[in-house]
Amino acid sequence: MITGFSVAVAVSSLVVAGWSFVLAARGREPQRALLAGLAVVETLLVAQLVIGIVLLISGQHPGSLVTYLAYLIGSLLVVPAGTVWALAERSRSSTVVLGITCVAIPVMVLRLYQVWSGTHA
Repeated sequence: MITGFSVAVAVSSLVVAGWSFVLAARGREPQRALLAGLAVVETLLVAQLVIGIVLLISGQHPGSLVTYLAYLIGSLLVVPAGTVWALAERSRSSTVVLGITCVAIPVMVLRLYQVWSGTHA
């Protein structure tokens, strides 16, 4: 894994999460700009998938291949699932759902990094 890129994914996701929580505190529903922020996070996750596959093809291997692939692919599904859930009923609560979705991404990226490096912290 590329540490710097993993940090960039986690930080960008936390920025969007903070943005979501501020909007929720103001009582606003998800706006187009917030959805664009989510699209940026998802794009970074797709890039992370490509990087992960390239590293596997180049001969590098994580501690557990199955767990690594599960986190790599699973992280791609979190943002779309949270977005669909939030947009099903646009309200202040749906903005909170998007914030929680974005908080889950750094956790998954951390686990992905731990599985890659073979640590189990």
